[in-house]
Amino acid sequence: MELEPSHYPAQRAAGVARACISYRRGGPNRVLTLSNVRRARLQVRGRERGPRGQAVNCTAEVLYHLGSQHSAPEVHFTVEGELGKNPDDADNKFYSRIKSLKEPLVAQNIPDSFGIVPPEMEPIRHLAFSACDYIIWQNSTENTWYNLAQIQDVRQVKRNDDYLEFDYTVLLHDFVSQEIIPWQMQVLWHPQHGVKVTQNSRQPK
Repeated sequence: MELEPSHYPAQRAAGVARACISYRRGGPNRVLTLSNVRRARLQVRGRERGPRGQAVNCTAEVLYHLGSQHSAPEVHFTVEGELGKNPDDADNKFYSRIKSLKEPLVAQNIPDSFGIVPPEMEPIRHLAFSACDYIIWQNSTENTWYNLAQIQDVRQVKRNDDYLEFDYTVLLHDFVSQEIIPWQMQVLWHPQHGVKVTQNSRQPK
């Protein structure tokens, strides 16, 4: 059955596909957003935006596990072309900057109540987007539509290896229920190995 691309079922499924792709391909200097859904049936076709507003075509199949609230949707996708400019140089600069800090990074309320994000916090926010997309992908059902609303708190965890680690507390917004959900997540990142969420848990309100 064909679905109207602009309607919630198609948009929600496309959002799950975007989240899966973003977790696997995103990072401090690459944020993937959904531009539009062109067709929806068993497959969802969308456009994923890479750096500098570049867009590429993406075809994805999202399989929900009916009757199960504890199984992540299966997502199979193909991306046509490259996801914008290679972020390696910017990633390496960010990595070196954080590694060279004398004191671990600590920040709250990104963005602030006026919607402002300090420029030096943009990579931290982008990293949170990619990490949150893992949570969104893993916890989505046909009746949810999650989005990152705000980073309440982020703290760098000092490590003895080459990875950067951050402890985030974020607020997720479910468009369907209008619920704001606190979530904690431990995030590892390395420019050569990408983003990995090692631990996450829904927090009491």
